[in-house]
Amino acid sequence: MADDGFHVYDTTLRDGAQQEGLNLTVADKLAVARHLDALGIGFIEGGWPGANPKDTEFFRRARTELDLKHAQLAAFGATRRAGVKAADDPLVAALRESGAPIVTLVAKSHDRHVELALRTTLEENLAMIRDTVSHLRAEGQRVFLDAEHFFDGYKSNPSYALEVLRTAAEAGASVIALCDTNGGMLPDELTDVVHDAVGTGARIGIHCHDDTGCAVANTLAAVAAGATHVQGCANGYGERSGNANLFTVVANLQLKKGFDLVPAQSLGDMTRIAHAITEVTNVTPNSHQPYVGTSAFAHKAGLHASAIKVDPNLYQHIDPAEVGNDMRMLVSDMAGRASVELKGRELGYRLTSDQSRELVDRVKDLESRGHTFEAADASFELLLRDTVSGERKRHFSVESWRVIVERRPAGDIVSEATVKLHAKGERIVATGEGNGPVNALDKAVRLALEQLYPELAVVQLIDFKVRILEGTLGTDAVTRVLITSSDATGDWATVGVDENIIEASWQALEQAVTYGLLRAGHTV
Repeated sequence: MADDGFHVYDTTLRDGAQQEGLNLTVADKLAVARHLDALGIGFIEGGWPGANPKDTEFFRRARTELDLKHAQLAAFGATRRAGVKAADDPLVAALRESGAPIVTLVAKSHDRHVELALRTTLEENLAMIRDTVSHLRAEGQRVFLDAEHFFDGYKSNPSYALEVLRTAAEAGASVIALCDTNGGMLPDELTDVVHDAVGTGARIGIHCHDDTGCAVANTLAAVAAGATHVQGCANGYGERSGNANLFTVVANLQLKKGFDLVPAQSLGDMTRIAHAITEVTNVTPNSHQPYVGTSAFAHKAGLHASAIKVDPNLYQHIDPAEVGNDMRMLVSDMAGRASVELKGRELGYRLTSDQSRELVDRVKDLESRGHTFEAADASFELLLRDTVSGERKRHFSVESWRVIVERRPAGDIVSEATVKLHAKGERIVATGEGNGPVNALDKAVRLALEQLYPELAVVQLIDFKVRILEGTLGTDAVTRVLITSSDATGDWATVGVDENIIEASWQALEQAVTYGLLRAGHTV
């Protein structure tokens, strides 16, 4: 279970769920909790039972459906209302009845919030904290306290803000987390305040929002100043600009500062877990996220590639494998020979000097005309194979294709595509209908080839992006199309460029099918 020497506390299921556009079902919350537990997070805040039915249901189901190996669940809630005993407050009762071993109470530590938001006195606010903490402790639950708006409250009335900490600690709160609720702090000023808070004798934690872009830096500064409890959210989720990214915080503390926070094996699974959570939340992954983003260890410039060819550590701050990520070489018009040689080696090819030089020239020429290979690894690998073999090799050749778009009397718009191909010594003609020209072409190609290559049945087109490259030319502009395809084991991207959007789409589609056949083991 959670190590009490230093706390890693996740609030994705409560604070993170406040992110705009992020909506979690109870099943989603249970799934995210399992992923966080697999990483080795010590404490998982499940939500606010009693405040909404979803969170109440989460705690009910968690009792039988969550078999946590590392984490303990925390129920979030508020101190009792003014003028009401904690034992009689229904929301406090919901915390008692949640089944969670830990309750995290939010309490006001800013004098103006007490008087204007709670509409009570400073003395009554302290009584609310004292009564609620001591009541829950007497009921057998461990209590953490989130001192809301602490840093703003410290600026307004430092003696009162610190008295909130002392009161909570004396009543039995194990940890008091200082909350930068508005996210406006900077590391240097935050450090001084944390020092004063630690001086009260209470165990201090930190909860930062990212409105200044400093949530992770502020969290690390607080730890350096004596905090032994860090809060954050998976992938930096949260309202407004988000919360401190707990994955970044954990990786920094464990790999840079020597803290033993999660098992090394679990840390090596961090990238997979981060991406798995994005699948549950249906939030597009941030490819540039530190440590776990797909671009976190991607190298594009030729100068970088030349150095990495000698020693990868020259342009990488850690070995990506420590967090389960990989180094990637991006091939673009900035590429030099070292870039394509390393990328070729990554794909299993050893290029000669002449082949490297030829490939660099071809990449730069094609990118000058609008192609992008850093976003289309599959297209680059096909280009590399052509360079190595000295000729263009494909599983099929195209005699012709045609697309018709028809608006029918009922108002329906239907596309029909006909393709004429040659494969395995046969001439094949096939026609497909779709809801657009590319969909129709995709169906026609499948009809033509699946009889010879049944493996194509599992290949799917999962994304289609179009970009106009020469905007000043209007409808005569050069168009770039990126297609992402997938099979049972992974996905790949291909690119096509032409003045005609259908031709550009066909180029990307033809490469996507070819690469899918290569993945299925069909060599040419």
